[in-house]
Amino acid sequence: MSRVYNFSAGPATLPEEVLKKAADQMLEYGDSGQSVMEMSHRSKEYQAIIDETEARLRKVMNIPDNYKVLFLQGGASSQFAMIPLNLMNKTGKADFVITGQWANKAYQEACKLCGEENCNVVASSKDKTFSYIPKLDSSKFNPTADYFHICQNNTIYGTKWAELPNTGNVPLVADLSSCILSEPVDVSKYGMIYAGAQKNMGPAGLTVVIIREDLIGNAKEGTPTMFDYETHAKNGSMYNTPPTYGIYILDLVLEWVENKGGLEAMKEINEKKASIIYNFLDGSKMFNATVQGEDRSLMNVPFVTGNADLDAKFVAEAKANGFINIKGHRSVGGMRASIYNAMPIEGVEKLVQFMAKFESENQ
Repeated sequence: MSRVYNFSAGPATLPEEVLKKAADQMLEYGDSGQSVMEMSHRSKEYQAIIDETEARLRKVMNIPDNYKVLFLQGGASSQFAMIPLNLMNKTGKADFVITGQWANKAYQEACKLCGEENCNVVASSKDKTFSYIPKLDSSKFNPTADYFHICQNNTIYGTKWAELPNTGNVPLVADLSSCILSEPVDVSKYGMIYAGAQKNMGPAGLTVVIIREDLIGNAKEGTPTMFDYETHAKNGSMYNTPPTYGIYILDLVLEWVENKGGLEAMKEINEKKASIIYNFLDGSKMFNATVQGEDRSLMNVPFVTGNADLDAKFVAEAKANGFINIKGHRSVGGMRASIYNAMPIEGVEKLVQFMAKFESENQ
């Protein structure tokens, strides 16, 4: 069997060690006589798995005791609705910075549920196709907002917040779907972190929410039971059947991160991988990175040739040479290399070698 280098933005490549361990345990987990896929979520065997996963996530991310960890479903997209339903409950107002498609969807969903007049756009980078993180004017912040929302890493456009906004007493709510576990974060700076798992944490189907306890229990009247954070916090993410296998894989991924040296080590590796690609792009006469300076993502690297036909040729030849899912998002075109934790340095080095070869052959 020959595995390709999968540069997909998600579902993304997983560590081979994790896949092999999951394969070894597929028919029987421990001495349970069954696969994790078959386990009742009410069994003592599965309770031990979810408890271990939460404990390991708390350790790896250094999550303070006054934050709840919730294992949910519905992707980050469901959070776009759950956040305003649960958090826009005091002044009924919130601040947003629009740095891409997902940040905009979070804003639009809040507008739909709570009224556009209550959703304040502090800044946007739409004017340059979301190719930068806008500088913020704090005078445009609403000091009485119920929360301040950002998308910390923008998967489609390849931008990342180099520095978090200072929101004072207003809880910062951040979508970390495409950068969680890639480097250390100070969880205490956030009111809430949420992330779809299918990029750096495991397979699609699991969504992780890390939320400060004081933000739970004040959902708007009429909020559906399943969309109330309190429902899941009170029931240990077991109100209904959680994404059991995704949680199990997350535990294996977290174990792999620990064995690599934790989030400090992941950051060092990810910075090395990103510098290999960006250094090549900055010296290339054919390929150009679409993001410059400190706003560059460590996880998603979009680039173009400036010629749509040449882009298409590159994508096709890359696939033929074992570099798959490198086509850019349909909304922006070009190419994008997503280099999440599980992408080995070797994969990035070989991609750059292929890019150099392609450039020399297509001058």
